[in-house]
Amino acid sequence: MWDFIKEWNSLDEAPPISEVEALRYLNDSEINDKELKALLYASLAYHRIKRHPDQDSLSDQFIDEARVMNDNHKVVNEIYESKQLMQAYTLLKNTPIEQWVMHETDHDSAKAKKARSIQQDLLKLKEQWDNSLAEKEVMETSSRLQIYKEVYEQLTELQTVMENAISTIEKRRILVPVKEINEMARRLSDSQDELYKRLPSFLTESARENPLEVFEQMVGLTDVKTYITRYYHFLKYQQQRRNFGFSMVDEPGLHMIMTGNPGTGKTTMARLLADIYYELGILDTKEVVEVNRSHLVGSYVGQSEENTMDYVKQAIGGVLFIDEAYSLRRDGQTGNDYGQAVIDTLVSAMTSKEFGGKFAVILAGYPEEMRQFLWSNPGLRSRFPEQNHIELPDYGMDELITIAEQTAIENDFFFTKQAINDFSTLIDKERVDDSFGNARTVKNLVMKTIFHKGASEAERDKHHWLDHMRIDQQDVNWEAEAELSDGTPMERLDELIGLGNVKSEVKKLSSFVRAQQARKEEGYPVVPIQLHSIFSGNPGTGKTTVASIYSDVLKNCGLLKRGHMVVVSRSDLVAGYVGQTAIKTKRKIREALGGVLFIDEAYSLYNGGRDDFGKEAIETLVDEMTKHNENLVIILAGYQYEMEQLVESNPGLASRFKKYFYFPDYNEEELLAMTSHQSEKYGYQLNEACRTFLLGKFKDHRIRGNGRFVDNLVNEAIQYQSIRVVSNDLEDMNQLIELDMEKAWHALRRER
Repeated sequence: MWDFIKEWNSLDEAPPISEVEALRYLNDSEINDKELKALLYASLAYHRIKRHPDQDSLSDQFIDEARVMNDNHKVVNEIYESKQLMQAYTLLKNTPIEQWVMHETDHDSAKAKKARSIQQDLLKLKEQWDNSLAEKEVMETSSRLQIYKEVYEQLTELQTVMENAISTIEKRRILVPVKEINEMARRLSDSQDELYKRLPSFLTESARENPLEVFEQMVGLTDVKTYITRYYHFLKYQQQRRNFGFSMVDEPGLHMIMTGNPGTGKTTMARLLADIYYELGILDTKEVVEVNRSHLVGSYVGQSEENTMDYVKQAIGGVLFIDEAYSLRRDGQTGNDYGQAVIDTLVSAMTSKEFGGKFAVILAGYPEEMRQFLWSNPGLRSRFPEQNHIELPDYGMDELITIAEQTAIENDFFFTKQAINDFSTLIDKERVDDSFGNARTVKNLVMKTIFHKGASEAERDKHHWLDHMRIDQQDVNWEAEAELSDGTPMERLDELIGLGNVKSEVKKLSSFVRAQQARKEEGYPVVPIQLHSIFSGNPGTGKTTVASIYSDVLKNCGLLKRGHMVVVSRSDLVAGYVGQTAIKTKRKIREALGGVLFIDEAYSLYNGGRDDFGKEAIETLVDEMTKHNENLVIILAGYQYEMEQLVESNPGLASRFKKYFYFPDYNEEELLAMTSHQSEKYGYQLNEACRTFLLGKFKDHRIRGNGRFVDNLVNEAIQYQSIRVVSNDLEDMNQLIELDMEKAWHALRRER
C-alpha cells in the first residue's frame, strides 16, 4: 500500500506523504521493510526541519533512525547532509565573525585579547561540527558537502594560526599575523553565503515566499484567493504603468472592508495584504497597527480625535486595522459617546494632503453589522470602493478538520484516524449559530484536548516518542467523561419522585428519537420528530427540572449539539416599545441555539389580543423555530388551561407544538417522600410522629406550590428545630420532630 514512498529519491521533491500520514502509519503498522521505514523516518525529519529550521533534537533522532535502517539510500544521506549543512550555516551566522577583524595599529594587548576571543569562537564552532563527515575523502563527499569540508578546513587552518599567535603572546613576543587572520575571516564570511546557496530548496523557500504564496497555503477561502490573486496582479500592473509615467485619476485605492464571522481569518488577511502592499513598494512598511473601539474612543471632548490621529500617525507607511469597526457607531448613542468623532477624524485623515495615500485602512467585523454601519456613514462608505469589500466565508467541516490537524502538528501532536473522526463531533457541537468561532474555536478545542491528554497521562510511563504525540479516542472523549460523573439523564429522571406519566412520555420520546436516528443511519425513511413541547401543570410540579433532563436526553440522542437550557419569562422577551421585542426575543433564541429555550409562564405572552408586544414575541418565536429547525427546541410552560388558550391563539404555535406533558399535583405519599428527601439532603431525619403528622396534613389540605411548598416547609422546620436544639444541648441535632414541623406548617399556612 505504501510502496509508492520508495519512489522518493531526491530532496528536490517533497515527500509523497504528509507528516501526519507518516506518524499514523508508524503508529498503526508493524513495519518490517527497512527501506520503507527509513524513508518514513526521513519524511518525518524533512517535515520537522521545514517547521523547525534551527536546531531540533527530534529531527536529529529521526535522521539517526533512518540511517540505522538504511544508510545507503540517497534521500537518507541527502537529508543528513542537508541538516549538517544547515547547522553549519546557522553556527557561522551566529558567530560574530565581523568582530574578528584586527588592525595593525592596535596595541599588542588589544591584539592578544582579540586573538583569545577568536580562539574561543573557533573552539565552539569545531565542537559542533561533524568531524567524520568533514574529514571524508573528497571523492566520497557529495557536491553539496564539498563546501562543508572546505569550511572545516578553513576553521582548522585559522585555528592553527591562532594557536601559533597565542603561543607567541604567552612567550611575551607577540607576533599576530593580522593580515592573514583578516583574510581568513573574510573567506569564512563568503563561505557562509556559499553554505546557504548549497542548502536544498525546502530549507530556504520559506524565506523567499512572497505574500501571495503564503496566502495560497491558507486553508479554504477559494473565492477570496481568486480575488486576492487578481487584486495582486492589478496592483502590479499599476506599478508597471507608473514606471512608464502613466497615472490614474480614479484609482481604486488601498482601503479595504473585510467581513466575516469570528475566526475566519480577517486579521491574518490584513497582515498578508500589508505584506503585498510592501512587496510591491506601494507602502513603506508591512507593519499593521491593530486597534478597536477601546483604543480610539475617548471619554471627554477632543480625546477621541487625539487618539485617532495618534494611531493614524503610527500607521503612516503601513496599515491601520480597525476590528469590529461598527462598534464606533452605536444606535441611539448619546452626546457622551464619541465614536462618531473617530469616524469623522479618520475620514478627514484618509483624504487630507498630509496623510492621504500614505497609509491603508482596513475595517473588519461581522457581515450584517458592517453593512448597516457603512450605510449609516456615507462619507466613510465612499472611501471604500465596492471591489475592495471582501467577505470571508465560514469554514466547511473538511476545512475545520484540516485546521485541527495543522494546529495539532504545529504543537507536535497528531490525531489517530478514529480520534479525528470523534473530534469532528466536538466541532459540530460548537457550530450552532453565527457566533461559532471557526478556526479560533477549533484551535481552542485542540488545545483543550491536548490539556486533557496531558492531565490524564502525566503519571503514566511513556516508552516511545510516539506516545507523547498521539491523540487517540480516549483523549478526544473528554466531554463524555465529564458528563458520566452526573449519571445519565434517564437515571436522573428515574430518581425524581412521582411524575409517572411524565417519565413514561419522556422515555417513549427518547426511544422514538433513537429509533428514527438508527433508521436514518441505515437509509430508511424517517418519521418527522416533533421536539417542541408544552409542559402544563401547577407551580412546583417539576416542569423546570424535567425540562433540564429532557434537554440532556435530546443531547444524548444526538439531536441537540449543546443540550443546555435557557430559562426565560415574559420580561426577557418583551420590550416596552415597538421594534425591540423581536430583537430581545432573537437574542434569547440565539443564546439557546443547540439547546432548549424554556419559557416559564408562557401564557403571559398572550393577553387576549390586547398586548401587541407579547404578540410580536410569539410571532418571532414561530419564525425562528422554522429558521433554526432541529437546532432549537422550545418548551412552553404554565397552567394547563392558560397554556391551551395560548396555543389556540396562534395557528403557528398550534402546528408546531404537538407534544404535551401534563404535570399533576403530587399526592400525599409523594409529598411526604419529597419532604423526607429534602430533609436528608441537609443531614436531617424525620421521626415517626413527624411523618404521621405530615401525612395527615397532606391528606386534609390542598397543597399549593407542590415541591416549592415542601422546600419552604423543610427550611422553616430546620429553623424552628435550631431554636429548640440551642436551648437544650441534649437534643438530637439531626432529627426533626412533630413540634418542629407543626410550627413550620402553621407559619407557612398562616394557621393559628
